Amino acid sequence: MPSFRLTIAYDGTDFVGWQRQASGVSIQGVLEEALSILDGREVAVIGAGRTDAGVHARGQVASLTLVREIDAASVVRAVNARLPQTVRVIDAAEVPAAFHARFDARAKTYHYRIWNGEVMDPFLRGYAWHIPAPSLDVSAMNEAAALLRGRHDFSAFQAAENDAHSPERTVFTSVLTSEPHSTQAGHLLTYAISGDGFLRHMVRSIVGTLVDVGRGRQPSSWVGEVLASRDRSRAGRTAPAEGLCLMSVDYDYNENSLGKNPHVA
Repeated sequence: MPSFRLTIAYDGTDFVGWQRQASGVSIQGVLEEALSILDGREVAVIGAGRTDAGVHARGQVASLTLVREIDAASVVRAVNARLPQTVRVIDAAEVPAAFHARFDARAKTYHYRIWNGEVMDPFLRGYAWHIPAPSLDVSAMNEAAALLRGRHDFSAFQAAENDAHSPERTVFTSVLTSEPHSTQAGHLLTYAISGDGFLRHMVRSIVGTLVDVGRGRQPSSWVGEVLASRDRSRAGRTAPAEGLCLMSVDYDYNENSLGKNPHVA
């Protein structure tokens, strides 16, 4: 029985998230339905991360095992033929049966995009958070973002209904970049964060907090105080889902601290 690792891209706008829900259409659900038709039986698909409703992905990873003997290239063609156009398997590779998309992951990278301009770019609608003028202070936001690097208790940035065993996570990269629009007044800001795992709503809560700094409502040092408080009520709002995208999942990241917490979320 061949086992596969799939790399998946999707527009999460019309989905209830990665995970199957009691109602609504999920990414996991449409993948399992397509694979079940291919394999002639129910197929369980395990995702590297459980993205929320409205969150997108360019590099989600999933693991599964089939009964049917089939090569990786044929899996890509057959599954994509049965998926909605908003979900694509962009790569497949045969892996050992023991491979687990979630538990074997060593690092994940998310991007969050903000459109900072008076008029929203219609081509970014659904893929970025609109923050009207005046311009955000990107330098102050980067000073604040740098305070999140390292291993910390991120309780101040987790959802109330979080089911993680531990709120501690290691953040490797936390940086904001800004690009002017070629034809429209405004800037596209991209917050990039990579780490060994993320609590539910963690990235979106961080972004909402950084925006408060960018607006001048708080100094950059305030983010360190929020982090140390472990109190969600001290942080900023949870940024909208549509700006968030899971960019990649890494399975051979060489960071010394990763061996301490192999089961990343």
